[in-house]
Amino acid sequence: MVSIDVWNASVDFPIFDAKSRSFKKIIMGKAGGNISADSGVPVIEALRDITVSLKFGDRVGLVGHNGAGKSTLLRLLSGIYEPTRGSAKIVGRVAPVFDLGVGMDPEISGYENIMVRGLFLGMSRKQMEKRVDDIADFTELGNFLSMPLRTYSTGMRVRLAIGVVTSIDPEILLLDEGIGAVDADFMARARERLNDLVKRSGLLVFASHSDEFLVDLCNTAIWMDKGRMREQGSLRSVLTSYKGHDPFENYPQDVLDRISDPKELVSERA
Repeated sequence: MVSIDVWNASVDFPIFDAKSRSFKKIIMGKAGGNISADSGVPVIEALRDITVSLKFGDRVGLVGHNGAGKSTLLRLLSGIYEPTRGSAKIVGRVAPVFDLGVGMDPEISGYENIMVRGLFLGMSRKQMEKRVDDIADFTELGNFLSMPLRTYSTGMRVRLAIGVVTSIDPEILLLDEGIGAVDADFMARARERLNDLVKRSGLLVFASHSDEFLVDLCNTAIWMDKGRMREQGSLRSVLTSYKGHDPFENYPQDVLDRISDPKELVSERA
């Protein structure tokens, strides 16, 4: 069964200056070669004491200011970062979508990039071959798909990346918002495909600053603040705490029912 379980996890990053740029210099300069807290290397605590349990069907939004730890948490949940302390267990095939441009080569064609990006996201070549025509129709890039990616504008690259990302079938979808530089009509179609993608995924964690995207894709949320989980609960309650007002008060009642389940427990972790 698809699941993510994290217990008291912290992620630290050592910062090296010009005088102590490598582990080798530190080890060679200390008796016994042990690297410890008093080694003189400053450490940034990117995440601290994270405990969260997610299961199949969860649709979780990550909110918080830039630098609050949202992207780092996504990388911990994907297995890219291992906890410095605590533990993390991920069960299921993960599709980490943190940067729409990752896995794309500017020197090869759009068609070739469709294949490369799909393989990067865990799909097989046969699976991507079946999706090429659909992706091409969605992007509306026409003959540009036969040209190198370096000839594309920013908006064209985003179109291609969204087309590929929204064609996959993930068990665990970890999505960091990176959508922009496209026209309004294309954005409307992209939102429809994102909704379909979320429906196909077993579990979603989505970091975003957009209330519209969050309400489309999520019903619960986690508020990250200075590397800690500040609050977890229904999307409406967490966003209200984070923003200091209810951003959804004028939404239709059926939407409010979905994002403000009274059975959701809001746990303060500050």
